[in-house]
Amino acid sequence: MQLSRSAFAPLHILCLLVLPWLASCSSDPDLVVYVSLDQEFSAPLIQEFEKETGLKVRAEFDTEANKTVGLSRRLMEEKDNVRCDVYWNNEIAQTVRLANLGLLQAYDSPSAVDIPAEFRDVDRRWTGFAARTRIFIVNTELVPDYSDIDSMWDLIDPKWAGKVGMARPLTGTTLTHAAALYQVLGSEEADRYLGTIAAGQSQDTPPIQVVSSNGQLMRLVREGVLAWGWTDTDDFNVARLAGSPVIAIYPDQKVGPNGESPLGTLMIPNTIAIPKDAPHLENAKRFVDWAISRKMEERLAQSPSAQIPVREDVPAPDHVRRDFHAMSVSYVALAGWKPLRKCS
Repeated sequence: MQLSRSAFAPLHILCLLVLPWLASCSSDPDLVVYVSLDQEFSAPLIQEFEKETGLKVRAEFDTEANKTVGLSRRLMEEKDNVRCDVYWNNEIAQTVRLANLGLLQAYDSPSAVDIPAEFRDVDRRWTGFAARTRIFIVNTELVPDYSDIDSMWDLIDPKWAGKVGMARPLTGTTLTHAAALYQVLGSEEADRYLGTIAAGQSQDTPPIQVVSSNGQLMRLVREGVLAWGWTDTDDFNVARLAGSPVIAIYPDQKVGPNGESPLGTLMIPNTIAIPKDAPHLENAKRFVDWAISRKMEERLAQSPSAQIPVREDVPAPDHVRRDFHAMSVSYVALAGWKPLRKCS
C-alpha cells in the first residue's frame, strides 16, 4: 500500500515540535539541585531562578515516604562521583550529618550576613532559613473544645486512644523531632513518650495511629478519620487553604508551676549546602545566594508552605505565626542521635 505525501504531514509536524524538546532534554544542565522541600512548593521557585538567571536547572526531588533520608543517603553514595551541586533540605539534622561526614564544602554566602548565628554552621558548610514548626492539627468538628490540648504529653493520654496519630519517626521532620526530644527531655522521658507510642502498635486498634508521613496524618485529620495529631505547619496550611475544619495548636507554651520556662514548640529550618567537588561550583553559589535571600524568605512565607522567616524583620502574613516560645535545641547536636545515624 502506498501512502500519499499528505499522509506524512502530521508526522513531519510532530518531529518539528518534538526534536527541539528532545535536544534540550539531552543537553547537560547548568546546575543540579537535590530538593527535599515538597515539589509543589519548590518547583515554581526554581523555575523563577531559571528565568532570572538564564541557567538551566535539573531539580531532583525526594519522595514523601523517604523525606530527607533518601537524598542524604544518595549524597553519601555519590561522594566519589559527585553529581549534585546544591542540596536544599527541608530540615536540618541530615544536613548537619552530611557536614560531619566531610561531604559538604564551606561557602560564606553574602546573602546570609543577617541570618542569626543559630541557623548558620560555624564553618559555613550549611545555612538555615525559612523554618516550619511541629504543631498539632486538630479537626474542630470532632474536637469543638480543644482548650485542653496544649502539651506533647496529651497525645498519649488514654482518653484520646484511637483518635490521634503521628508520622513514623524514620524520615524528615518527624525523625528530627524525635532527636530533639532526646536532647531536651533526656533519654528516660523521651523513651517514655516514644516508647508508649511504639508499644501500642501491637494492638488491633493502636491508641496512637502511626502513619507514613506528615502529609498523610494531615489528610486523616482534615477528613475526620482522626481527631488530631502531630504534623508540620506547611501541611497544616495546605488543609487551612482548602477550607478544612482545622486549627493549629502550638504545644508546650505554658510556664511551669514554679516559673519554669515552657518546653516550647520545635522550629525546624530549611537548610542549603554545596557538596564537596560540586561540578558547577559558581552556579551553585549563585543558587545559594538566591535561595537564602530576604526576598526568598518572604516568598516562602507567602507561599502555600507558609514558612517562617528566621530573620525577624522579614515580612510574613498574619497566618505565619511568630508569637510562640520555640524549643531550645542545639541543631548541631541533633545529628549525633544514634537512630538518626542509623537511618542515614
